[in-house]
Amino acid sequence: MSKLSLIIKREYLTRVRKKSFIIGTLLAPVGLLVYMLVIVGLSSYQGGDEIKVAVLDEAKIVGNLPDEKGVRFLPSGNKTLDQLKTEVTEKKIDGVLRVPPVSNFQQKDHTIYYYSDDKLAPEKSGLIEKRIAGKIKEFKMDSLKLDAGQLKLLESDVSIDPEGINSNQDDDQSKYTAGVGLAVGGIMTFLLFFMVLMYGQMVMRSVMEEKTNRIVEVMMSSVRPFDLMMGKIIGAGLVGLTQVVAWVILSGAVSFLVPLVTGMGSVEPPMTPGNATMDPEMMQDTGMRIMTELSKQNWPLLIGSFIIYFLGGYFIYSSMFAAVGSAMGDDLGEGQSLTLPATLPLILAFYIVSMAGWRNPDSGLMVFSSIFPLFSPIAMPFRLAFNPPWWQVAISLILVVASAVFFVWLAGRIYRVGILMYGKKVTLKEMWKWTFYKG
Repeated sequence: MSKLSLIIKREYLTRVRKKSFIIGTLLAPVGLLVYMLVIVGLSSYQGGDEIKVAVLDEAKIVGNLPDEKGVRFLPSGNKTLDQLKTEVTEKKIDGVLRVPPVSNFQQKDHTIYYYSDDKLAPEKSGLIEKRIAGKIKEFKMDSLKLDAGQLKLLESDVSIDPEGINSNQDDDQSKYTAGVGLAVGGIMTFLLFFMVLMYGQMVMRSVMEEKTNRIVEVMMSSVRPFDLMMGKIIGAGLVGLTQVVAWVILSGAVSFLVPLVTGMGSVEPPMTPGNATMDPEMMQDTGMRIMTELSKQNWPLLIGSFIIYFLGGYFIYSSMFAAVGSAMGDDLGEGQSLTLPATLPLILAFYIVSMAGWRNPDSGLMVFSSIFPLFSPIAMPFRLAFNPPWWQVAISLILVVASAVFFVWLAGRIYRVGILMYGKKVTLKEMWKWTFYKG
């Protein structure tokens, strides 16, 4: 077995056997389970105790309001405002809602008054405003003798269905094409950003740990610095992939258990004006259209490119992190400035995709970012969901592979000097000089 293989094996086994790795791998899905249970609990939380509100209908348009979400509406019973205020003071009711008369039909903004010494929760305030606004709308429609059914016919939803001129039927787009592309590209971008950043920093911590403990001095007596650095990069990458596979499997199990524990599968969505008339066949048709758009994606290209861009981005940034880790001394605070050049391009690429990519995946900035090798591992996978020109993909792949080789070579030049240097504050200018040292 070669020395490089021994280093990879040692790096991998040392880390996967640590309690922190095992606990972190197991706790992540548990955290996901707790998060989902909290979301379920919060979605059913009513936001406090029920309040009793007396409605003083001076406009004679409200009538009886049904109770909803912690608000119980009570009729005033021909009582005056002062009498109702007294009941609030005596804690018989929680508040008084006064609806003044509607004097002008052309007036859009209407004010209603709520009397109470207790603060009205924003959720309950919004519910009351929505209820009274609906009653005022009905009153105006009845007074103007407008038919509600005919007014509803005036409402129209417009969606764009893109149609190609020279494309065949298989390339025909629908109104779901852009949304599916954004979802697929966004997921790949987030995964690549998260994985490259996390595993790259894992390499840096490993290098710093062995340098601080001076273990590297013993290893350098029988191993070349470049082999030691590559062993750490590959070993840490394998550790990360192992953790991701474990998270995928355990998260799938958690996602299967949550509906069984919470009963979410049997809970129907609340009836609201937006979904009260939702046709199950329409929902099924929408789902089928989305699945059709997903099937149109070039999945072999997406998966293959995802792997290449992950490997390219990982080797680019992990080699940079390894070089930074070798240059950092015992004072971690002073060495933090060295991590900025290694982290900034990755974060900047993610922000470019988040800000510019979602508005226009084919903008000039996105095209540049998808070709520039420090940005392309994050930007190009996002654009792949929108079928960019093949020559842009080819140039991007060539550059990212060539850049990975270059940065590994460059990091090796820095690593061989910095890993054995102690007691000196290193700057970026000093690290650049190391690349030209002979030997």
